[in-house]
Amino acid sequence: MKVLLLAAIAGVIAGSLLLYGKLGGDVHDSATVVANSATSCPANSESVAALDPFIQGEMAALQLAKEPDYVGDLTFNSPEGDGITLADWKGKSVVFNLWATWCAPCKAEMPALSNLQTALSGEDFEVVAVNLDTKGAERPLAFLDEINVSNLPLYADRSTGIFNTLKQKGLAFGMPTTLIVDKNGCLVAHLSGPAHWDSDDAKALVGALIEKNETADPTG
Repeated sequence: MKVLLLAAIAGVIAGSLLLYGKLGGDVHDSATVVANSATSCPANSESVAALDPFIQGEMAALQLAKEPDYVGDLTFNSPEGDGITLADWKGKSVVFNLWATWCAPCKAEMPALSNLQTALSGEDFEVVAVNLDTKGAERPLAFLDEINVSNLPLYADRSTGIFNTLKQKGLAFGMPTTLIVDKNGCLVAHLSGPAHWDSDDAKALVGALIEKNETADPTG
C-alpha cells in the first residue's frame, strides 16, 4: 500500500509539471504567467473600467477581462504567409476575431466586422480577423468574395493553435470567438459567438477604448 501511495503522489507531481511545462525543463506556473501579464498590462484595469458602461444592448454578451492578460504573443500568418503576432498592432486598439468557412454564424458576422473596419479603422484601431481553415487559402478567399468582404486581409492560423491557446484560458468555446485588445496587446474583453459589430453599441464601445488609449499615459 505504501508503494502504491508513493506512486500516486509521484503521478500527481508529474502531472502538475506537465501541465505548466515539461519534465526536465523550465516549469511555468500560473502565478508566473499572471505576474508577467500584470507587468505587461499595467493599465489593464483602467481599460476594462472604460468599457464597463458600454456592456449593454448588442454588446451585452461581452465579458470583461477579470485579470491582466497579455495576448500580443498570439501567432498567426500574414496573407503572404509570413509569421506575425498580435503585437505587430501595438499602438492600436484591436477587435481580434477567429473565424472559419464552416462556421455558419461567421458568414453573418463577417460583413458586420467589415463595416466596423470601414467605419473606424485608422491609426488607432483595426479589425484583425484570423481564419482557422486547415486546408489552405482557396476556400476562405472564395468565402470572403461570396459575402463581398474585401477590406479584411486573410490572416490565417492553419494549425488552429490560437484557438487551443484561448480555449485553455477559458476564452474560446466555439466559433466565432472575438477578443477586444488594447494598444499594449492586453485583453480587455472577449466574446464567444457572433455579434453585430457594426451596431451603434459596438461602435460606441470601440470608440471608448480608442479614446482611452489616446489619453492613456504613454508609459502605461
